[in-house]
Amino acid sequence: MANLMPAKTKYRKMMKGRNRGQTKGGANINFGEIGLFAKENGRLTSNQIEAARIAITRKIKKSGRLWLRIFPDKPITKRPPETRMGKGKGDVELYVAPIKRGRIIFELGGLPDEEAREAFRLASFKLPVKTGIKVR
Repeated sequence: MANLMPAKTKYRKMMKGRNRGQTKGGANINFGEIGLFAKENGRLTSNQIEAARIAITRKIKKSGRLWLRIFPDKPITKRPPETRMGKGKGDVELYVAPIKRGRIIFELGGLPDEEAREAFRLASFKLPVKTGIKVR
């Protein structure tokens, strides 16, 4: 699952937008028994999501099941370094998943509560937002 990004998009570039308030959907645990949720708003890059996913899968090994509840589909553009102003918007550099507080990021099922909490603790170090653990 290396480097999450959309297969194709209708438009190549997107406006920045604002990321305020609480999540509209995705705040309930739908698949597993325990979930990792965001306590603040932010943007998770595909690399950050992947790093957290690897941390969880290393901890849980073969037992249990992991669900990823977010997907990075927002393109972020960057201008090349030492470029003068003007000449339009830069090229797409990476994809992010904008998340609002309350949003479930990962879900785990089929393993002991203590093990799941430890896996989520390791994953939270890889993420740029404060997180909490929610149990169904």
